[in-house]
Amino acid sequence: MARWLTNPVVVPAALYFGTLLTIVLALVQVVQIPLGTLPEDSLRLTIAPVWHFMHVLGGATFGILGPIQFGRVLVYRYGRLHRVMGRVFVAAGAMISLSSLSLLWHFPETYSVPMNSGRLLFGIGLGLALAIAMHAIRKGDFTRHRNWMIRAYAIGMGATAVTMVFFPIYVITGEPPTGLVADIIFLGSWAACVVFAEGLVRRT
Repeated sequence: MARWLTNPVVVPAALYFGTLLTIVLALVQVVQIPLGTLPEDSLRLTIAPVWHFMHVLGGATFGILGPIQFGRVLVYRYGRLHRVMGRVFVAAGAMISLSSLSLLWHFPETYSVPMNSGRLLFGIGLGLALAIAMHAIRKGDFTRHRNWMIRAYAIGMGATAVTMVFFPIYVITGEPPTGLVADIIFLGSWAACVVFAEGLVRRT
């Protein structure tokens, strides 16, 4: 796996392949929110349009910049660009963290207790991971910085893993999973994404 991870094209391409659907859906909502054209099942989010807009904009930016930031070509050959884009990446991650907590506050009864607990945990975890990563780079600890950025990316894009499971079920059945099944898929998919990232950190 270590040899596979050194390929300058494979890592960004794999990350884009895995997150493409989530990024596209986020970009669509970035346009729908200001135009007021959200579908019926999302109209409840107009109660907190600013936080919803921040969430999808931050998520789209986070997803687009992440694979580029983790590509070794940008890190080694274009260090200054990597640093500038890194600041935007961190700002986008902070937007995801803050907006997710705000949306949880505005819509506490939308999801089950297990889902809300997971959203709270991952929202706080993303903010902490970004803070640790930035503290590490200020100390010149590049390895620790990269490791915590990988963890932050995994948490921030954990919704992708959920979407990859929920979306096919929705397409086939016409309804998203509900009840205990939805809880297991939601928490399990997100946790699997984080565990996978931790495995990458330890291997590299």
